[in-house]
Amino acid sequence: MALKSFGARADGLRLERMRASPGWAGEGFANRFPVRAGLRDLTAPRPTISEFLCGGKRRVPSGPLPAHDPREGWRRAPQTGLRATWLGHSTVLIEIDGHRVLTDPVWGPRASPSRLAGPKRFQPVPVALKALPEVDVVVISHDHYDHLDFPTIRALAATSVPFVTSLGVGAHLQAWGVPAERITELDWWETHRVPGTGLEITAAPSQHFSGRGFKDRNATLWSSLVVRGERHAVFFSGDTGLTDAYALIRERLGPFDLVMLEVGAFHPSWGDIHLGPAHALEAHALLGGGAFLPVHWGTFSLALHDWDEPAETLLTLGAHAPLLMPQLGQPVEPAQRGRVQPWWRAVDARGTPAPAPAPAAPAPEAAERALPKSMPWPLD
Repeated sequence: MALKSFGARADGLRLERMRASPGWAGEGFANRFPVRAGLRDLTAPRPTISEFLCGGKRRVPSGPLPAHDPREGWRRAPQTGLRATWLGHSTVLIEIDGHRVLTDPVWGPRASPSRLAGPKRFQPVPVALKALPEVDVVVISHDHYDHLDFPTIRALAATSVPFVTSLGVGAHLQAWGVPAERITELDWWETHRVPGTGLEITAAPSQHFSGRGFKDRNATLWSSLVVRGERHAVFFSGDTGLTDAYALIRERLGPFDLVMLEVGAFHPSWGDIHLGPAHALEAHALLGGGAFLPVHWGTFSLALHDWDEPAETLLTLGAHAPLLMPQLGQPVEPAQRGRVQPWWRAVDARGTPAPAPAPAAPAPEAAERALPKSMPWPLD
């Protein structure tokens, strides 16, 4: 499985189209917007491998997170026409104007190419993949393991669901059994209309990188994604650092009824490619507001901070932000947003030691003899 989970490299017409992109920089893709000064703390040392393996007492919760079986809620149509169910990390089932969109679906047990090692999810997804209602389209922002999951894609390949993703990512999907005719790859600002629906999906800028191995960094594109129905519009960040492109996204694709921004797996040494809660609030303002559903937290330990630090910081800094912070599997309608209930505090008392996090994914054999003393980039 490990070798298959690395995916495949683009070639032929797919590669020609990638090379024609404005974002292609000779050997791979590059971010196209200037990086804000001060986003990355150049004095902060990158975490070492030993810190990833052993550091931190509260990087995982000491017990299971409260979770809902969403199927009963899904049997009733959203009263307002827009509903979201956070299923863990960046996986959200969006019900929008009579259709269903699934973002970055990850049902696998680890964010890793291996079943035996790598960041392990805190607990199973609150609903089995086969128990999902029929989905009209799956959107995938980029190819990192915590967003593009081999066993999940293999299972979805056996259905008839179409995929919309970033340039080059289709090579992975096709290698794992998704027919080419069910794959649409977008460059930034390109729009795809999902047949048989009123949905339009547009790829938009993000500030990140890609790669599943040691020799394919930036071989595929990374994107944020906008889903627009007949009445509602939703923004999904994928993974990103803070970028002024968000103001341009608001102008060209907004306004948004729901904004999903990543808030976890942050560290000062990679502050230019992940938001974290403080920068997520800035990004939310640049996007023009809308109900704010934080994602990319509460599922995997991918950095050194406490597992619940993103939620606590958001609650402190975002007191006046329109936050949506449901429990896992709890369907919520942005228009019916209520007061945030800090459900995560019941999991373990802050400061109580929790089990050590699962070790990071092992390096391929060719690289094991020369492991660096510090990680060359974040795990996701």
